[in-house]
Amino acid sequence: MKERKYIIAIILLAGLLLASCGGAGPADGASDAEPPGSAGGSGRLNVVTTIFPEYDFARAVAAGTDAEVTLLIPPGTSVHSFDPSPQDVKTVQDADVFVYVGGESDVWADQILAGIDTGGMQIVRLIDHVQTYEEELKEGMQEEEEEADADANAAEEGAEADEHVWTSPKNALVLLGVIADAMGAADPGNADAYGENAAAYAQELEAVDAEIEGVVASAGRKMIVVADKFPLRYFTEDYGLDYAAAFPGCSDQSDAGARTIAYLIEAVGREGLPYIYKVELTNGNVAEAIAEETGAEVLELNSCENLTKDDFDSGVTYVDLMRRNAAALEKGLN
Repeated sequence: MKERKYIIAIILLAGLLLASCGGAGPADGASDAEPPGSAGGSGRLNVVTTIFPEYDFARAVAAGTDAEVTLLIPPGTSVHSFDPSPQDVKTVQDADVFVYVGGESDVWADQILAGIDTGGMQIVRLIDHVQTYEEELKEGMQEEEEEADADANAAEEGAEADEHVWTSPKNALVLLGVIADAMGAADPGNADAYGENAAAYAQELEAVDAEIEGVVASAGRKMIVVADKFPLRYFTEDYGLDYAAAFPGCSDQSDAGARTIAYLIEAVGREGLPYIYKVELTNGNVAEAIAEETGAEVLELNSCENLTKDDFDSGVTYVDLMRRNAAALEKGLN
């Protein structure tokens, strides 16, 4: 972590130097560059988001306006291994509205914000707007060495919040409203349009929330096995599901040890589960190993943290991904 902070500090300095170079200045004949919060001096609101759910919510809010919404972490990229480039720093610096999650994986974003002028910028930190749960190391999960070391100091430093707050559509409704309010504050002339767009998308979120609630309410079982990392605690908490999983939510591990494999195999057998799950953009190695031993079929649950480039290019939304989850649950819980 210290090495990564050092790297980010160098990148931040390089980004600030880039911002001071001629190519980053105002256009010929223009006056001094506009401060943050001024829609970049172009009359267009500039919204920068770090991960896909924020991008999707802001995109929906901006529909039919001149607002420009940027996704900083590209489709198909591992969010937890992302390191910002100097151009990424410049992109954040130029934002009128900056939306990020907060938490351990977004230390880089906090460092960028600490090193730039945010005087007129609207900043939305998702974990500040919903109830959070502590990171959970559930029975059977494989703990990384660095997590074990961190646990030794947990009593002194306090437990980390689970940062995957967007995975529940119920939270997504709240976060959509917060993003719309920030965009309206940065661009009052379009505030009514942003509010109307947010209300329209909220109806879609409410519909998929009701769909998932209906699937779980009528399900024959309430237990899932996610033979993968588990970034879905807010989802399972809000829909009353129990779970077993291979790794914690932010893990970058892809191979589980014998103890974890045995625990998950036992859970599948005990619960009589014909289906198990993996999450998006992972290799599914553990899930395939469990499937081989148990005969269970592997389905996918999507945390929506990121999506494939094909899905992104075809305009897939957060609601679309949650509908896929509803279908996967309907199959897996019955």
